[in-house]
Amino acid sequence: MPPVMPLDVQWFIYALVSNEAVTQADAQAMYESLGPGAGLQDFAQLVLDRLVEGMGEEDAQEVANQVQDVMDYAAEQSQTGIAPELVAVSDDQVSSGEAAPAAPSPAAVPAPDKTAFAPPAADENSDFSEDSALYFEPLDIDYSQIQSYADLPSLSDTAELSEEELAQRMILLLGCLRALGCSDLHISGGTPPFVRRQLQVERIDSYVLTDEDSRRLNLSLLSPTQRKVFAEKQDMSFALEVGADRFRVCLMEHKNGLGGSYRLVPDHICTLEELGFLPKDVPYIERLLDYNNGLILVTGPIGAGKTTTLASMVNIINDRRQDHVISVEEPIEILQISKNCQVTQREVGHHTMSYHAALKAALREDPDVIVIGEMHDLETIENAITAAETGHLVIGTLHTGNAPDTLNRLLDVFPPEQQPQIRAMTAGSLRGIVCQRLVPDGFGGITIIYEILLNTMAVSNIIGEGKAFRLKATMSTATKQGMCTLDQCAYNKFEQGLMTHDAALEQMQDASLIAQLDQLYATREAQKLAKKR
Repeated sequence: MPPVMPLDVQWFIYALVSNEAVTQADAQAMYESLGPGAGLQDFAQLVLDRLVEGMGEEDAQEVANQVQDVMDYAAEQSQTGIAPELVAVSDDQVSSGEAAPAAPSPAAVPAPDKTAFAPPAADENSDFSEDSALYFEPLDIDYSQIQSYADLPSLSDTAELSEEELAQRMILLLGCLRALGCSDLHISGGTPPFVRRQLQVERIDSYVLTDEDSRRLNLSLLSPTQRKVFAEKQDMSFALEVGADRFRVCLMEHKNGLGGSYRLVPDHICTLEELGFLPKDVPYIERLLDYNNGLILVTGPIGAGKTTTLASMVNIINDRRQDHVISVEEPIEILQISKNCQVTQREVGHHTMSYHAALKAALREDPDVIVIGEMHDLETIENAITAAETGHLVIGTLHTGNAPDTLNRLLDVFPPEQQPQIRAMTAGSLRGIVCQRLVPDGFGGITIIYEILLNTMAVSNIIGEGKAFRLKATMSTATKQGMCTLDQCAYNKFEQGLMTHDAALEQMQDASLIAQLDQLYATREAQKLAKKR
């Protein structure tokens, strides 16, 4: 006779199986291994031990917290006296009254959310689109009339507005700032609201927001469930969608209260040329995307446009290949529509627990191309290099300033005894590095400067020998092969009239190229004077 399974255990298994944390057969076997009369606490501990096996301390703690949420959910559902349909119920349990003879349909039971083992109750006020972005209808406003910050809606009357009016005010403000060409909005207690425009921080109002103002404004767009999550974690990142416009939102608690930053995501997928890559360099980047395996890295500091470059690369693959592309992002910023490729976009925190968990899972999901929004920990980097070696094209980003720093960053996350192996693996699997940054162009706008490293035989030998300091010289002399340094890119931009002399000079360090820049500038100035005579 099988052991009697209490209702709270049945609901616990229901949440786990629904979220694919364990299979129904494994859950049943684990419970039976505990012997007759086992309770939820013992069973949950056994499941937790199984789930966190091999995890780091931080990830294990996160799973432990989620398992506790599952237990709370299971205990609450067991009070209904109804067994979940997913879990088999023995005849003994039915006859003893521990479960209703007919389980409710799945629609009558709160379906577990894929972001955690224990789902929050359905909230009629929350409104999510299929890609998990918080969605709002656009306002019927003619934003072409917005010419300056003086035309923006004021936030000084925040305390007088209702929750609904606050949400409308935030949506209106974001739309206006997009029309003005701003890239970021910051709403924070203890300071006036400010934006980033053309890389410069600018205040849009003299009114200093109180903590209460900032809190109400930043929380106005969240659902009750999201507010609860933020109150617990004190940090949150999510995508916001207003009509066709998308924004990346990050909320945090700090010493002056609650702060929020809103990144305005481009309204379309730009081509590499639109992003500022020179036409002569684009074919070499596109050629990297023709490989069936290997590692491509897009690097640069925060705010350098890596996300838009990554989206452009995926779009090129989507147009030119017929493959399965799995993209892991936090959050999903730019939506990719499957064209010639099948593009699967997953969001960390909503569709998967972490980058490295999604990457490990992706290897079992028949991908051809894997895109990693951020490679910031040892396990993610190790899995990415392994995937690149085992027949997948992997494209990822790193926060590094140039190609040598990128390779050093890859190695430095590994223990010293493992670095020779990783160096050899990288030398064989790396296809190329595109390192970029956004800088003033001198004409009142911004432009991208970048360097391109291609893994030739010479580069592979340098990587294998651990002599990354030699890469810059190799890149400088391999322009015919498609490589370029940041200095060469700045020079080429000036040469083509895309940067002023002073703007280009500010980004350059190579003395010989600076001399060429000055000579070209002097020649052009002399030609201008000659025309005036």
